[in-house]
Amino acid sequence: MHKKIITPTQQAAGPPDLEWLNLDELAEVELTSEDAAHPIESALLQGGDSGWRAATPGEQKIRLVFTSPQQLNRIWLKFVETHLERTQEYVIRWSPDGGDSFQEILRQQWNFSPQGATSEIEDLRVALPAVTVLELSIIPDISGGSALASLEKLRLA
Repeated sequence: MHKKIITPTQQAAGPPDLEWLNLDELAEVELTSEDAAHPIESALLQGGDSGWRAATPGEQKIRLVFTSPQQLNRIWLKFVETHLERTQEYVIRWSPDGGDSFQEILRQQWNFSPQGATSEIEDLRVALPAVTVLELSIIPDISGGSALASLEKLRLA
């Protein structure tokens, strides 16, 4: 019998190398709150290192309003929580008509635990032909605690 030892593959800490959309040029951002030390640009733009964090607890929304309709094939998100044990829920929706109507892409819950699961990565393959608004809604703690919503990174292709 022939055998060979192989090394396991590690999940990448960052998004895979792709031609990500330059959101700085293509979209305006609307959001419900923002910690000045963790602005939304840190999560949306290349080179951002601290991610975004809300200034107030409770449900938060981040909307990307595109200056012209965009075709989206991939949505890559990373959430990190290293301090609190909590269950987060988030919903991603898109609109083809400037926000008059929305269609849900994904609704997901994730259990964060400082002793175990401290990060969540979603790599969604989508086929959205003409997105005018992309909305991310985050409930940081579905039990109603005082956790702050945060987003480490969001990339679109």
